[in-house]
Amino acid sequence: MTSTEIRKRFLDFFEKHRHVIVPSSSLVPDDPSVLLTTAGMQQFKPYYTGKADPLKDFGSQNTTSIQKSFRTSDIDEVGDESHLTFFEMMGNFSFGGYMKKEAISYAYEFLTKEMNLKISYVTIFEGSLGVPKDEESRQIWESLGIVDIREEGIEDVFWGPTGSSGPCGPTTEIYCKNGVGKDIEVWNIVFNQFFYSGSREELLAGSFKKKLEPLVSPGVDTGMGLERLAMVVQKTETVFETDLFGPLLDRISGDVPVRKKRILADHARSAAFLIADGVRPSNKEQGYILRRLLRRMYAYKKHSRHAGLPQIHNERVPRMLQTDILISMIQKVVDDYSDFYKELNNHRTVILECVKEEWSKFETIIDKGLAQAMRWQWDEITPQTVFSLYQSDGLPYEVMRDFIEEASGKQFPVTYQDFEREFRKHQEISRAGTEKKFGGHGLLLDTGELKAANEDELGKVTRLHTATHLLQAALRKVLGDEVKQMGSDITAERTRFDFSFPRKVTKEELSRIEELVSEAIRRDLVMEAKKMPYHEAVKTGALYFFKEKYPDEVHVYSAYDPKSGEVFSREFCGGPHVQHTGEIGVFKILKEESSSAGVRRIRATIK
Repeated sequence: MTSTEIRKRFLDFFEKHRHVIVPSSSLVPDDPSVLLTTAGMQQFKPYYTGKADPLKDFGSQNTTSIQKSFRTSDIDEVGDESHLTFFEMMGNFSFGGYMKKEAISYAYEFLTKEMNLKISYVTIFEGSLGVPKDEESRQIWESLGIVDIREEGIEDVFWGPTGSSGPCGPTTEIYCKNGVGKDIEVWNIVFNQFFYSGSREELLAGSFKKKLEPLVSPGVDTGMGLERLAMVVQKTETVFETDLFGPLLDRISGDVPVRKKRILADHARSAAFLIADGVRPSNKEQGYILRRLLRRMYAYKKHSRHAGLPQIHNERVPRMLQTDILISMIQKVVDDYSDFYKELNNHRTVILECVKEEWSKFETIIDKGLAQAMRWQWDEITPQTVFSLYQSDGLPYEVMRDFIEEASGKQFPVTYQDFEREFRKHQEISRAGTEKKFGGHGLLLDTGELKAANEDELGKVTRLHTATHLLQAALRKVLGDEVKQMGSDITAERTRFDFSFPRKVTKEELSRIEELVSEAIRRDLVMEAKKMPYHEAVKTGALYFFKEKYPDEVHVYSAYDPKSGEVFSREFCGGPHVQHTGEIGVFKILKEESSSAGVRRIRATIK
C-alpha cells in the first residue's frame, strides 16, 4: 500500500464516520506561541478553549486532517533511524462531540480493519499530581480484545500544550511492529480535558506550577505520523525505506554514508515545504531554520570525503554530490507531493529559484568559513567563537559541528543550546542599541520596522506607515491574494515593502497600484483602531505579517469610508497611524525590484 493510498484511506474512513475533512494549515502558524506548526491540533486550539465555534466554521464538532508539521527540536537527531524535521500528522479531532469510547474504537477499527495490522500493545496514563489513573481507557481497550495494556507516567502519556499554553490531558498510545518486528508507536490519542497556562516543559518537570483548568469543550486530539504508519504497513525497518523517502535516496549514488543520505532527503522535503508556505532564507526565526537546512545540504555537497573530512581546497578529493543532484531531489519532492499539496506545484519555480539563490550566496563563503573552523585548536572551540564564525561567514552551527566531529572523531564541545544562548545575547545587545539610537516614541523598534530620530521624523514615519497599509491593500487588489507581506522598513525618507509575488510587476500594474493608494488618500478615509482577541481579529479578514508573533489581544487598524462602510485596508498593527488618510500627502512609487526568489520589493515615498 503506497503512502498516497494510506492518506486516502485515512481521510475516507473518518469522513465515513461523519468527520469533516479540513485541509492542512500552513507550516507558518496563526498561533503566535510557536515558530512553526508542530502538530495537527495546532489550527484547532481555539475550538477546545471556546474561542471559536466548530459548528459555525465546519458544520460539525468532529474533523479530520493530514497536517504538515515541523519540529526544530529534532534537527540534531536527523540521520538516525526515526527522527525527521518535516512530517505529516494524520489526526481526528472532536470538540465536545465524543470522547474516549469513540476515539479508541475508531483507532482500533482503522488499524485492524482498514490497514489489516495487529496491535502489539497500548499504553494508558498511570495517574499523577491529582489526575487519576485512566481506568476508562483500560476498560475500552479490554472490551476490544486488547490484553497488553501498560501504564506509563506524565512524561509519556500526558500531553502538554503546543506552545506556551493550551489544551492538555492524558493520552493512550498504540504500538505496532515494523518490518523487523520492532514495536513502534504509531498513534497517540489525546483526551483534552484541561487548559494549562504554561509549557509542556513545565508539565514534564513533574509538577503543575500553574493550575489545570477544565476545558470549555473537552474533546479528542489524535496524531499518527504518516511516515511511521507507512513503515509499519510497508514492512520496512525505518521510515527511510518507505516510498516517502526511497525515491529521494535513490538519487544519491556512490558510497555516501547512510546518515548523510538521510539528512539530505529529510532537508530536501523540509526546505521545499517551507518555501512553498512563504518562508525565505534569513537570519531570523523561520527563515533561519530554512537557511540552516539549505546550507547544511550544500556543505555536504561541496566538502566531503568517504571517510572523514577532506582538506579544504584539496582538488584530489572527490566531491560527494553535484548541485544538479540536490536540485533533482528538491524537484522529486515537488513531483511526489504535489497531488496532495497543490501549493508545491504552484510554487515550483519559486522553490527552485530560492534554493539556487541561497546556495549561490553560500558558495562564496563556505570555503573561508570551514577553513577557519578547521584551524581551531580544540580549546578554542567555544560558544563565542562558534557564534562569531556564524555571524561573520554565515556558517550554520550544524555545518561546523558535523565537519569537525568527522575530522576529529570526537564530540563537538559546543551544544546547540550553548550556541542559541550566544545568539539571543547578540539579539538583546542589538535591540538595546537600536532603542538607544532611535529613542522611544512608542515605535515598533523591536522589529526594526519604523525608524525616527526626532518628533519631525516621527510625523513623517507615521504618514508613511499608514501609506504602507494602503500599499499592501492596493497590491492585493491589483495582483491578487497570493501577495503576502515578507518584510518592511520605514524611515523618514521612504517606505520599503517586500511581498511574495513570482514575477516582475508591470508598469501598468504599478501605475494602477499607485492610483488606488492615491485615491484612498483623496477620499480621506477614517483610520480606526480596535483592540480585540487574536482569533476574533483573524476572522475579520485582517491581514497580518506571518513572521510576527502576536499577543492574545491585538490592535486592528482599518482604513474605511464611514458613509458607505467600505473597508479599503484592514491589518493587525501596533501603530502609530494618522487619523485620516488625507493627512498622508502625495504618494509616489519610486522603484520595483526583486528582493529574493519569489519576493518583490517596492520603494515609495510621500510629499
